[in-house]
Amino acid sequence: MAEMLQPKNQNLRIEKTEYRLVFEKTGRARYISHLDLMRCFQRLFKRAGAPLWYTQGFNPHAYLMFPLALPLGTSSSVEILDIALTEPLGYDELCEKVNACAPEGLRLVSAAAPVMKHTEIAFAEYEVSFEQDGTEGSVLGQRFSDFLAQEKIEVEKRTKKRGVNLVDIRPHICLLSLSSEGAHADAGLRLPAGSEFNLNTNVVMEAFESFMGSSLDRICTKRTKILTKSLENFI
Repeated sequence: MAEMLQPKNQNLRIEKTEYRLVFEKTGRARYISHLDLMRCFQRLFKRAGAPLWYTQGFNPHAYLMFPLALPLGTSSSVEILDIALTEPLGYDELCEKVNACAPEGLRLVSAAAPVMKHTEIAFAEYEVSFEQDGTEGSVLGQRFSDFLAQEKIEVEKRTKKRGVNLVDIRPHICLLSLSSEGAHADAGLRLPAGSEFNLNTNVVMEAFESFMGSSLDRICTKRTKILTKSLENFI
């Protein structure tokens, strides 16, 4: 029997140093898709001269792990990226090198050794500011309060096995704050995130528009915290 082919580098054991990076995604960069973001960071590390560690096997690829994808159009200064380098770099040095060649809106905030596992992520907090032309912010705020006062808020969820199902998202929405100023209303929300259940702010605001029977003209969303089940800050 012919011997099974083995990867050429099966005996290659390259030492690696793991890093947990916190980065911000603001301005025009918030419209970079998740897939393009991965490509962007690979180019950034290459330009910065940071020696990325590659997985071993038939199809080696750079190890970059985003434990929680950010909804398109949402800004944040608490995004997480785990990487591994074949040569250790100081935390400040790594941030400085990457930021020196980063595009507008992408910036490393800090670097450290990973502590918690990705599976410990359970919630994320957001600030959502919204406007509707011709409607006072105080009125919008009251409508949002009425929206959350419903016993059920059902949205459609599409699955491969069961097709389209109705899911009640009301129990998963925690309102932290609600205020208004001028033409806009501002809501602080805590929503489930992570591997068990993930609720997107876009889904919440689309349900709100459906409740009102009209569309909002401007929605600005920012992720402010990533939390564990015990509401401990993940980073």
